[in-house]
Amino acid sequence: MGAGAPEDEDNRWPPWLKPLLRERFFVQCPLHVDSHKSECNMYCLDCMNGALCSLCLAYHKDHHAIQIRRSSYHDVIRVSEIQKVLDISGVQTYVINSARVVFLNERPQPRPGKGVTNTCEVCERSLLDSFRFCSLGCKIVGTSKSFQKKKKQQIAFASDSEDSYSSSSHGRYKDKNHRNDNNKKKDHSFSPSTPPPTSVNYRTAKRRKGIPHRAPLGGLIIEY
Repeated sequence: MGAGAPEDEDNRWPPWLKPLLRERFFVQCPLHVDSHKSECNMYCLDCMNGALCSLCLAYHKDHHAIQIRRSSYHDVIRVSEIQKVLDISGVQTYVINSARVVFLNERPQPRPGKGVTNTCEVCERSLLDSFRFCSLGCKIVGTSKSFQKKKKQQIAFASDSEDSYSSSSHGRYKDKNHRNDNNKKKDHSFSPSTPPPTSVNYRTAKRRKGIPHRAPLGGLIIEY
């Protein structure tokens, strides 16, 4: 089998992990419908046969069973239980009801809050700076070879796009400057020069004294 095959990815994790993350909890147990303890919030890591209620545990004596809890309609598990059987490094933990827990699956955010400097590598949920993933499910996806390969391709594509945009912008800037220089040269070559002062004939320029004329007599009263 070649490197990076799906079987290799699955072997990185315990066989019960992915079935656990796909399981639906907090539903009524079909075997104990009449009991008030029929809510399915347990899971047997040895049998991996679905969610169990507390009454079902009688059939899983000496098995490794864990309890699933809820927080804001999302499934969580206590760190004290899961870290005994699974490496949860890189997954952010939360304190809920005085117990430290991790979420089973991703909880996408519409958009990160203002001032957020670190987000989940898979679903981009806001995280503290020391964590990479918001849940166990995101860690499975984010550490897979296929996801890492896709992420590298996206980074390379973004880098190429940025370089292309930078080169294009630089080219347009140079072309604009070149056109401006040409326009300046044209403006300079076609600008009219200041005409040299012309000599004016003093005789023609000197105003000739006019011949005196008498005022018309029409306006005078002549007496005889």
